[in-house]
Amino acid sequence: MNNIKIREANESDLTVLIEFEQEIITAERAFDNSLKEDEIQYYDFQDLIASPKAKVLVAEIENEIVGSGYAAIKDAELYLKHRQYAYLGLMYVKPTYRGKGINQHILQVLKEWVIEKKITEIRLVVYDANTGAKNAYQKAGFNAHVLEMRMEI
Repeated sequence: MNNIKIREANESDLTVLIEFEQEIITAERAFDNSLKEDEIQYYDFQDLIASPKAKVLVAEIENEIVGSGYAAIKDAELYLKHRQYAYLGLMYVKPTYRGKGINQHILQVLKEWVIEKKITEIRLVVYDANTGAKNAYQKAGFNAHVLEMRMEI
């Protein structure tokens, strides 16, 4: 799709970003019964947008925001080789626009920003049972790393 425009998000995009976040939460509830049943939030968008250690992007087609994603620089654990890494989140594309390379385009722009910041590691979290998302990230070059396990007692 040649008409995809990737740009930095701003405060006027908050309503759409919150809508995307809620769509992600709705989808993830199928994979995680430990999420609260009440309305929840994962992100503080105002802080992310304002932070020099984060880049929040939206994808537009004909002035409609159809996707999003962010990278945030975080400190790594002391035992790791790298001192910092970039964490990816809010990776979302509206269902009618999926399969058109929008997520890959957002990932590429975020990756360029991470490289510019001289960060050498990118991480994200995906539910093990979410095979669609896992396949998309593997296609983008990510590899499974650690499987976090849990037990409810």
